[in-house]
Amino acid sequence: MHRSYHRWFSPALGRDMELLLFGHAGAPVVVFPTSQGRFFEYEDRGMVGALSEHLEQGWIQLICVDSVDSESFYCRWAHPGGRIWRHVQYENYLLGEVIPAVRGQNSNSFWMTTGCSFGAYHAVNLALKHPHVIRRTIGLSGVYDIRRFLDGFYNDHVYFNNPLDYTANLHDRGLIDRLKQQDIILATGEDDPNRWSNDRLSAQLWRADVGHAYRLWDGWAHDWPWWQQMIRHYIGGHD
Repeated sequence: MHRSYHRWFSPALGRDMELLLFGHAGAPVVVFPTSQGRFFEYEDRGMVGALSEHLEQGWIQLICVDSVDSESFYCRWAHPGGRIWRHVQYENYLLGEVIPAVRGQNSNSFWMTTGCSFGAYHAVNLALKHPHVIRRTIGLSGVYDIRRFLDGFYNDHVYFNNPLDYTANLHDRGLIDRLKQQDIILATGEDDPNRWSNDRLSAQLWRADVGHAYRLWDGWAHDWPWWQQMIRHYIGGHD
């Protein structure tokens, strides 16, 4: 299996950023770590191994990015306006640096995003905001309301990065049509404490006539053994 390490200075973030690339070809999958996680987490936790057949067959290519959660949502000492702005810079890094870099050596246009727990927020948020770029998103045990990380602060950057807010106001016909062409897959445990945000996100997408797959797993299902099963099940579809 192809594995390569990459590091460069990010103009968007003003510091070096690292990532790992797995696979030699196939649909590119941007993988986000869990809260404050690192780019090597997906490999260390057995998720890359769980997808070894997909990678060896050239069906997918994993782009395991680093997070800046400790500088954004989890940076409690910073003003919440600065926290959400750091997240905006992170999105600019993904769209303006990571995706173009991978496109330079992989022409496959079927881009996907995925993540577990808080990584699912990043994956689904990026996909819902940019359906012209991301064709499938797989959120595993995600939380889709970021307001609790911002101490009551609210502005346009919060609104446009809070899926439970902007999906409640989906009226643009062009955006809705693009979202309807996406594969949106949400999976969580029936007893997951964040299930409520999945329930609400799903309901709001259906209200806007945006079809998607919402799957509930038995029990808590909020840990790596379950996520290994989920990603194998959903990476190629949403049965």
